[in-house]
Amino acid sequence: MYEKKDIFKIYKNIQCLIEEKDIIIVGIDGLGGAGKSTISIELSELLSRNQVHNLLFHIDDFIHPKAIRYNENYAEWECYYNIQWRYDYFIQEVIEPIKSKRENSIDIELYDKDHDSYFITKEYLKDKSVVIVEGIFLQREELKNTFDFMIYVDVPEKIRLDRVLSRDHYIGDEEQIISKYENRYFPAERRYVEKCQPNIQADYVIK
Repeated sequence: MYEKKDIFKIYKNIQCLIEEKDIIIVGIDGLGGAGKSTISIELSELLSRNQVHNLLFHIDDFIHPKAIRYNENYAEWECYYNIQWRYDYFIQEVIEPIKSKRENSIDIELYDKDHDSYFITKEYLKDKSVVIVEGIFLQREELKNTFDFMIYVDVPEKIRLDRVLSRDHYIGDEEQIISKYENRYFPAERRYVEKCQPNIQADYVIK
């Protein structure tokens, strides 16, 4: 598990950045089961306690519907790596309007996994805002120049597998979870690590 000092060190870095820019985009990158969501929530709460306005997005809220992301013409891992996410929408309709501060509020289309559809939510910006984006593959070429500060949560595959086996019961039993990760998630993750070297490229690494 990460140490509390990691969160405070990240917070100090953000404090320095926000003195220079009005809008700071922070990425919390890591592979499946690394603990990204927990860290992002704790960071958001720490910022709020210190009166720093912040928004928290999950990259999994910006995915294509099942008909697109489960394409039988490709291997499972290729679908996950290449066609899972709506990067164009995320950058053009979310990140760019936030950075430009054209409006005080922004309507954002998020994925509803229960209905395999989308719904609109409204987010509000202030003069000084920190936007936290939590999710996998955040250091890909498609997202280059999106983030002002990148965190990578580096956890071995074996530990992450143990975590998802106790967490991802929506997939099925233990055998089904292992099969899903071995066929879809882990090969794509290994490709990402090899291609993008996220533990080297990040500004801050949590072991």
